[in-house]
This record gives sequence, C-alpha cells and structure tokens, in this order.
Amino acid sequence: MVKEDRTTWKSNYFLRIIQLLDEYPKCFLVNADNVGSKQMQKVRQALRNKAVVLMGKNTMMRKAVRGHLENNPNLEKLLPHIKGNVGFVFTKLDLLDIRVILTENKVKAPARPGAIAPLDVKVPAQNTGLGPEKTSFFQALSIPTKITKGSIEILNEVHLIKEGEKVGASEATLLNMLNISPFSYGLLVEMVYDSGSVYEPKILDIKAEDLRERFMEGVRKIASISLAIGYPTVASAPHSIINGFKRLLAIAVETDIDFEEANMAKEYLKDPSKFAVTAAAAAPADSGAAAEKKEEKKEEPEEESDDDMGFGLFD
Repeated sequence: MVKEDRTTWKSNYFLRIIQLLDEYPKCFLVNADNVGSKQMQKVRQALRNKAVVLMGKNTMMRKAVRGHLENNPNLEKLLPHIKGNVGFVFTKLDLLDIRVILTENKVKAPARPGAIAPLDVKVPAQNTGLGPEKTSFFQALSIPTKITKGSIEILNEVHLIKEGEKVGASEATLLNMLNISPFSYGLLVEMVYDSGSVYEPKILDIKAEDLRERFMEGVRKIASISLAIGYPTVASAPHSIINGFKRLLAIAVETDIDFEEANMAKEYLKDPSKFAVTAAAAAPADSGAAAEKKEEKKEEPEEESDDDMGFGLFD
C-alpha cells in the first residue's frame, strides 16, 4: 500500500472533518489525556454505527472549522474550546446515550509521579503483606502502622492524595506497592455542540421535571409579588379570583344577599349538626369495612394451617 504524502493527507483530513460537520448536527468535544491507542480502539468499537470519533492536531481542526464558517457560522463557537488534547465525537443519536458509552469505556491506571489527581485517593486500613523493613517508608508518609504476624498493618484509613494535587513519587510508589490503581482514564466530555449551540455537559443532566419545577417556582414568586403590590398578572389572577370569592361569601353570610355558591355555607352555619351526622355515619361504615377486611386476613392463615394440610406437629 502506497503511503500518502503529507499534502494529500492534510487535504483528505480537511475534507473528512468538513463532511462530518455537515452530516452530523451534534458532537462532543472530548479530552483524550492519558488515553492509549488500545483504549481508543475499544472506544471506537463501542461507538461503531452510533458515533464517529475524529482526533487530530488543534491547528488543523481550527483551520478546517474556520474554512467552513461561510457555510455554518455557528461553528465559530467551537473555536475557543479546541485546545489541549481534544477531539470530536460526532453523532445523530441521543447525546445522553453516547455519553454513557464514553463514560463506561474507562481503564484503571496506576498513579504516576507528577500526574494531577482527578479524585481523592484514600488508603484503607489493611494488612499490607509487606515486611518490617518497609516501616521507615510508611513513617516518612506519616502513616500509622504496626507489625502483625511479620507484616506491616495500616491502622487507620489515610487520605493520601487530594483531588487536583500533583502525585508525589512517594505516594505513587506506595500505591504501586499496595497494587492500588486509583485513577481511571477515558474520553472526557468537555463541551457539547448541538445544532449551533455550545454548552457544558452538565446541562445534559437537567430533566424535564427539573425545568417544570423551576418554572413553577418562578410562577409562585411572580404570583406572590403581584398579590403583594396589587398588580394583576396571569400568575396571580386565579388567586385574586379566589380571594374575591371568599370576600363575596363572607358578605353573603353576614347579609341577606343570596347566591347559589353561598347556600351551603349558610346552611352549615344554621345547623352544623346536619354535617356532623353525615360525617359520623360515613366513619362507622368505613371502619366496618376495614374490620371485615382484617377478619378475612386473619382467617387466611387458619385455612393454610398444618392440620388442614394433613400434617401433625409430631408427624
């Protein structure tokens, strides 16, 4: 197979990225730090027929995007985010499903000196299996230990590395001696491009229920303010109508004014005992039905007793 020269390779790369930008309406900008070629191959296999992964140099990606701005000006929003070791994951499917695949395809990796810790690392209390000659090593890291059956035992859980800190040589050596691989690396979603909009991936976690709840919270606040200052709005109108009806009902009760909605209130005020009798009659009926259900439930174990089944206690 004849290898392409650099000019032809660049030309084909530009055509490829432009084709993908035109064909796919949405994509992820992903960070590929600490992702090896073998792991990348597994990610591509998991995304087959679902998404297309395209990596490359930032200068080439930016040049391709700038050259395509005449056809799609919205792509300019991507330019500030094409920095570092990033690539594209193009898709036509639901972005949440593709992100789940990217999240699941991670590989555990040992701590390396100088690496930035993506999470807190804690070493649990345990018998390390290491010999007493390693005691000075643990003392240098201020880790409380004791010798148990000829091996070093860590007495308490130790917060060894904090998130965002650089991993020291001593911490990395200790984790390797304990066979602990605390980190996991994969394609990390940094930004989302969807039909001209660019936003952070945490926006994908917002559900319809969250939007509805926030919207109703805003409606309640508008209604409260409108009622307080006496300024009618769509949000406060139902409350104003109900409050007005309550006032009319109060006036009707205190005067000879009569209308259909006020009849029950007036009848109750004339003879509350009618409503008390109705409520009392309904309560025993409900309690009787509940008692019958309880009796039926109590009778069920008797039907399934050992005697009925033909078995005695000493058979």
